[in-house]
Amino acid sequence: MDEILAIHDVGHQLAQSISGVFEVVDITHNHPQSGVIRLRGRLRRDPDSAYAVIGPRFKALGYTALLREDDELTAIWADPNQRTLKAPKVWVNALLLVLTIISVIFAGLFWIAPPQELGWAGLAPGLGFAASLLTILMAHEMGHYFMGRKVGVKLSLPLFIPFPFNFFGTMGAAEVMEGRPRNRRALLAVGAAGPLAGLLFAVPILVYGLLLSEVGPIVTDGPYYLEGNSLLYLGIKYLIFGRILPGDGLDVFIHPVAFAGWGGLFVTALNLIPVGQLDGGHILYALFGKRASWVLWPILVFLIILGTQWWAWYLWVFMLYFLGRTHAEPLDNLTQLRPGERALGLLMMIIAVLVFTPIPIQVFGLN
Repeated sequence: MDEILAIHDVGHQLAQSISGVFEVVDITHNHPQSGVIRLRGRLRRDPDSAYAVIGPRFKALGYTALLREDDELTAIWADPNQRTLKAPKVWVNALLLVLTIISVIFAGLFWIAPPQELGWAGLAPGLGFAASLLTILMAHEMGHYFMGRKVGVKLSLPLFIPFPFNFFGTMGAAEVMEGRPRNRRALLAVGAAGPLAGLLFAVPILVYGLLLSEVGPIVTDGPYYLEGNSLLYLGIKYLIFGRILPGDGLDVFIHPVAFAGWGGLFVTALNLIPVGQLDGGHILYALFGKRASWVLWPILVFLIILGTQWWAWYLWVFMLYFLGRTHAEPLDNLTQLRPGERALGLLMMIIAVLVFTPIPIQVFGLN
């Protein structure tokens, strides 16, 4: 009985602490889950400025405040059980970065541009690929990191994933989000910053690499591969070479630096798939809230269809089934995007379409 009374006292204490910004209608305990105290009522000011008061005052009482809609009322969930993910030790980030650098250099020298002679001239193309790709990937991840610091979303340093057994030498990178973003504005900013920063380097690197490349007839007397076209890649090639490639038996034999730029576009496209914990999922949730979850199954079906042409999409279907079912819901889920932020979100969706490559790699002549 004393414990029940204590919990009720806490509920009223929470209500009193925010009486200036929130009119409480009712208080419910252990809802929507055990230990959570729900306060329903009406905000006395806009959600953003109200949460600036509610968040710190609840934190001082040992609770995390979650601002939510609840029928025709506003609900504040006071959660004592909020747990945050812990960032790994910095030495782990450093070790993975060093291993990834070695792995990407290996891929550049073994898969992309095996040296034809000893010395710098023989190593330069492969090392140029590695430096270009690593620059793009680092820009992407640090775009997330520094934007997170700016908007108050605590992110770990990037965890790069070495993988020397593919063309790129890496499976990309990830960052640990320690806690929830403040609101949808912060979620959008962090989600968009990485792809934009990556593209800021990928496009010039791609253009420079294509200027080093040559157009010639497609060789069919041995094994060869064709990198896939996204709309953006197709357009850049047209501007540089004045023709749609591949076409009329011709294609551009891309320099290793150009392939790194192409890889930058491809990585951006994968990150902008609008589901769950991917950058595209963050952006879509910022735009549409919980309705963002509606796109998961249509996208999985779409990728299953594409998998008939490029089998690796099946691996992405498997991963997205798990990564795509949950979103990084913000603490304040009521504050809406400003018009400029909404325009940014829609721009990112357009970019996602422009950089998406339905069939990334085709290999011919193995039989």
